[in-house]
Amino acid sequence: MVSTAAPSRLPDNVRNWLVGARLKTLPVTLAPVAVGTGVAQALGHVSWWRATLTLVFALGFVLGTNFFNDYSDGIRGTDAKRVGPARLVGSGQASPQQVLRSGIHLYVLGCLAGVVMAVTVSWWLLALTVTCGLGGWFYTGGAKPYGYKTLGEVSIFLFHGVIAVCATAFIQLERVPLLALAASVPMGALATALLVTNNLRDIPTDAEAGKITLAVVLGERRTRLLYLLCIVGAFASGLALAASRPWALLLLAAVPFAVFPVHRVLSGARGRDLIAALEHTCVLLLAFGTLQTIGLAL
Repeated sequence: MVSTAAPSRLPDNVRNWLVGARLKTLPVTLAPVAVGTGVAQALGHVSWWRATLTLVFALGFVLGTNFFNDYSDGIRGTDAKRVGPARLVGSGQASPQQVLRSGIHLYVLGCLAGVVMAVTVSWWLLALTVTCGLGGWFYTGGAKPYGYKTLGEVSIFLFHGVIAVCATAFIQLERVPLLALAASVPMGALATALLVTNNLRDIPTDAEAGKITLAVVLGERRTRLLYLLCIVGAFASGLALAASRPWALLLLAAVPFAVFPVHRVLSGARGRDLIAALEHTCVLLLAFGTLQTIGLAL
């Protein structure tokens, strides 16, 4: 039997930080950065100090946004009847001020990396820094969060697909090649699939809390079809790159990773039964991103 006691032996502040950071969703950050780096390797060269700064930048804003979302959803009461993993504020594991402070610290780290890259690479990266900061906060924060107005999927596609891949390539090459834009589409589609799974699971509680996600508007059946469309779209757009980058066919090896989550979503799973689909979609994203990175770099 696998013991579950180990996490409880961690100091409360460490355990709370790990919970709030939502580390299981890191593939949604790491995969597009890797793909953008693969584009740079294919078209030029990779500076590893720039790659390190890019990773710090991305992790600072993404993990910081996770804490801000926890804070904003928590004080609004959105997470009071949460089906998925407990959130810090909603479950009372940490105070809103503690969670907000953690998000601020991570944003400061992301901003520092952004400023260093602006000075050493391009001043345009200041605009990227501001965009990521505002986009992350207003997703669930502020008086009118756009994540509560059916725009979550669009923002995830842009930030974790187009912006993440193209910005990573730009930091390396100081230009945005068409290959980066094309490679960003499957990454954005899979990141969107991840959010679709999450929002499908939370339709009842989100609707009750007044959080109008796209899943709430579409309903269960059409949201499940949207998930399938995201997965199929990711593979179709990724394999289309084989016309210019033949090694993109490596993506076919990621197909087995899609079988379980697609079956789980389309079979009508609800509530906690969708958590496994969410986790396997993360695994699919990581496998797909790894294979796409290799295929582009070769």
